[in-house]
Amino acid sequence: MNPLDKYDCAILAALQADGTLSIAGLSEQIGLSSTPCWKRVKRLEEEGYIERRVAIVNRQKIGLPVTVFVSVRTGQHDEKWLRRFAAAVMALPEVQEFHRMSGDVDYLLKVVTTDIGGYDTFYKKLIKSVQLTGVSSAFSMEQIKCTTALPLELISHGV
Repeated sequence: MNPLDKYDCAILAALQADGTLSIAGLSEQIGLSSTPCWKRVKRLEEEGYIERRVAIVNRQKIGLPVTVFVSVRTGQHDEKWLRRFAAAVMALPEVQEFHRMSGDVDYLLKVVTTDIGGYDTFYKKLIKSVQLTGVSSAFSMEQIKCTTALPLELISHGV
């Protein structure tokens, strides 16, 4: 993979803010002509810097206002168990994020749902999937910050 330069970072920043930008709009915004801008976008896609472009849907408006952070502990840490657990979690559409953790919690799930009853339904599906030592849930009371944009200013890039 090629190192990112200031134009690559500018393209990534612009597309993180608005994935619907046309090449003409993007090239104008970052100060490159259309053809070199298009070639850079294609390269960033081919090299995996841009994984996909998506629409961010308003959860409140569609009826999925509840966010729950689910901490999972297990006594089993073998590869076979993890494969089964990962497959079960991946099949649950309520799970937005799934992390293997260090420390006291083995796994952390970010779950979105309709209400407490919706979470209860999710919980029952989760505990039915594999043997777990403990499951603890924390309901988000208020979302104060939410972004999908990565802090590109933290990486170094060529001039």
